[in-house]
Amino acid sequence: MDQETRFWDRHAEGYAKRPIADEASYQKKLAITREYFRPDMEVLEFGCGTGSTAIAHAPYVNHIRATDLSSRMIDIARRKAAAANVSNITFESAAIEDLGIPDQTLDAVLGMSILHLLENKEAVIERVYQMLKPGAVFVTSTVCLGDKMKFFKILGPIGRFLRLLPLVRVFTRKELKDSLTAAGFEIDHEWAPDKGMALFIVAKKPQ
Repeated sequence: MDQETRFWDRHAEGYAKRPIADEASYQKKLAITREYFRPDMEVLEFGCGTGSTAIAHAPYVNHIRATDLSSRMIDIARRKAAAANVSNITFESAAIEDLGIPDQTLDAVLGMSILHLLENKEAVIERVYQMLKPGAVFVTSTVCLGDKMKFFKILGPIGRFLRLLPLVRVFTRKELKDSLTAAGFEIDHEWAPDKGMALFIVAKKPQ
């Protein structure tokens, strides 16, 4: 078990109890995402945490495969789905690199609040592009610290060394969009709340 997995296992219960910081923005992101959904869609959400977003979207698609590195997060997600009587989500503890999903088989991929926590976001974005069918979408909400908190490039590694923080990558909104377009995506929709540094993007794989 690596350091990141241990960190999120350790914080899973607290994370699950923490209220959403900006409920209005979260609901807007859900609503925008659902504009791209159809009832027959096969969806992957990686970095699903305790499953709240997957559970919220489940009624709008055929099936969601929801994954997270933390087995404790996944345990909580399964309990939440059972309590909500949601049966069309498959939860599993796994890294996206280990899923073995064939190319061009998914209708949508969700990566919410996860790209800035990855060692190599470019490699993951490229893998997502390969998984998606032509015309399919990658929906992501990503904290872009490089626009307002460049100093976190120094503080972040210190916090990680002290085991107070997970790995956090610092990049700007432009750098995030450049990573998506370099992989072949077209930016179909982007939105940022008035407060905070997260950028919500719907990126489409060309037909």
